Amino acid sequence: MTAMLGVLGGGQLGNFFVLAAKKMGYQTAVLDPDPHSPAGFNADIHIVAPFDDIDALNQLASMCSAVTIEFENPPVTALEHLAQQVTVRPSPSAVAIAQNRREEKQFCQSIGLSVAPYEVLETREDLARITSNGVAETHLDPFSVPLIMKTCRNGYDGKGQQIVKQLSNILDHWNELGNVPCIVEQKIALDAEFSIIVSRSEQGQIALFAPTQNIHLDGVLDISTAPSQLDSQMLDQGKLAATKIAEKLDYVGVLAVEFFVSDNRLFINELAPRPHNSGHWTLDAANTSQFEQQVRALVGEPLGDPSMTCSAVAMVNLLGDRWANGEPLFELTNTDSCAHLYLYGKKDARAGRKMGHLTMTGDHVEAATNSAISLRNAITR
Repeated sequence: MTAMLGVLGGGQLGNFFVLAAKKMGYQTAVLDPDPHSPAGFNADIHIVAPFDDIDALNQLASMCSAVTIEFENPPVTALEHLAQQVTVRPSPSAVAIAQNRREEKQFCQSIGLSVAPYEVLETREDLARITSNGVAETHLDPFSVPLIMKTCRNGYDGKGQQIVKQLSNILDHWNELGNVPCIVEQKIALDAEFSIIVSRSEQGQIALFAPTQNIHLDGVLDISTAPSQLDSQMLDQGKLAATKIAEKLDYVGVLAVEFFVSDNRLFINELAPRPHNSGHWTLDAANTSQFEQQVRALVGEPLGDPSMTCSAVAMVNLLGDRWANGEPLFELTNTDSCAHLYLYGKKDARAGRKMGHLTMTGDHVEAATNSAISLRNAITR
């Protein structure tokens, strides 16, 4: 009997996991409340239920040999419930850290890694301390506007964030975010952003994909290129940091670590306890994709070779904005053998919604990037 693997979440990341698992000979089950979820469409079984539905979780556990996640915000209690019955990777404890910005920053600092200066905002006392004349006594040094206020939970693609231009406006911004626990973070001058996707097996084997340079627009990833053209010493620091994070978390699975570079210093921005948008290029330009690695780590197989299969690659996101004047001219992507188009099968195209991506392989990063951008513009009416 073919083993069945489960995944919490039915979005595009879950769909790529399902397709990778099927290619490797596994059956798949998806738990997602959306009856039209992309992963649910391709899985052998789609359990349509909330992520904290105990009956649905029991059903998933009863049919699967192992379960993973495709987004960072499943209820940890649901993962803990599953873990009593079936293998869950990554562990609920690792996910709990990665899905809470405060816990994430405190963890990174505890293992000697740098994050942007920040303060925790949870109470009126915190608010008074941060906005008082005694700010020099806080952890923020320097502490000067502009700042970024981020919800500790449920923030992604620029959501759950407010730019603070004046300290006197912090209360208003906090009210807008619902007075939930937040961090107030120094907005550092960005020289570059890059990410490293690290895979770690149950036996402690580490596999690192090529560092990927990223450009965001309005908080949403727009362009990713590999290999990163940043200073090799900076990238080596990133590799060591990503490895250290995975090892200290006793992480099993695929983990994305986002970095900021500022004034020749490296800061951890965020951790994502699953495959990452910036690693989509691995589908076309790596010997083993990030999704195959996710399957391998989940079932206890040795990790695959993460090295690149070409000299350069660029990925550009296709957001719902590009459907504003009708369906894009996707047939134009068939004219270039270096182009690879992926559509996620989402029902409704909305502004800012990730509907697909386009990857371009080549010999040089700059040329591949220009070609990807040009083709994306060409298919838009």
